Amino acid sequence: MIEVIGGLAAVIGTICWLPQSIKTIRSKDTKSLSLSTNILLLSAVTLWFIYGIAIESWPLIVANTVSIILVGTIVAMKLRYG
Repeated sequence: MIEVIGGLAAVIGTICWLPQSIKTIRSKDTKSLSLSTNILLLSAVTLWFIYGIAIESWPLIVANTVSIILVGTIVAMKLRYG
């Protein structure tokens, strides 16, 4: 049961970045996005990913892999387009 709760939290936490990533990719408008906030978030999800590997938790590993991709895309676009 605890893995189901973790999995659900991971899915919801990951999906929340999908709309922002899609909007940023489509519009290339990053002026209203905070670079420092997104870099901190990218650092956090990367650490959660490493932690998930260490404890062999698939919900953490999968969710944070997707989050790294989504937030990493936002950071890269912010660096490129300002």
